[in-house]
Amino acid sequence: MGGKRGRLAGVAWVLAGLVAALAGCHRAPDEQRVRDAIEVAVEAAREGNPGRFADVLAEDFDGNAGRFDRRRLVGMLRLMRLRGERLTVVPGPVSVEPRGERYLATFTVTLGSGNSRLLPERLGVHRVSTAWRLDGGEWRCYRATWERAFSATGR
Repeated sequence: MGGKRGRLAGVAWVLAGLVAALAGCHRAPDEQRVRDAIEVAVEAAREGNPGRFADVLAEDFDGNAGRFDRRRLVGMLRLMRLRGERLTVVPGPVSVEPRGERYLATFTVTLGSGNSRLLPERLGVHRVSTAWRLDGGEWRCYRATWERAFSATGR
């Protein structure tokens, strides 16, 4: 009987291992992955980490209808970092909606800085709309528009 119990225990351990492995392979739903990517972008902007910020943008990123491409937006963050300027980024609630195989995420973000000379006119509360697509297995922002809702100084 000990042999039979031993084999059953071995099979149970193998099954438990398979269940654990499958659970580890489970991916978060796409909507959550888009939210996570937005959080990565927010943290990267706060940290002044242009490389990490660029990771969430598609190569063909378009910001505000051609006013900012990926290179220009990341370059601005890089310049702020080189100048020792810090950006405060406080996102509001994020709404994520499916659009076929892509997602649209909208939110507000408050930008502030105690020492920025590069972005003073752009600080304040902004309404942001972002479009996301699956690119190389990761959700990347390929289009964003933003407009100032009102400034931090009330103007």
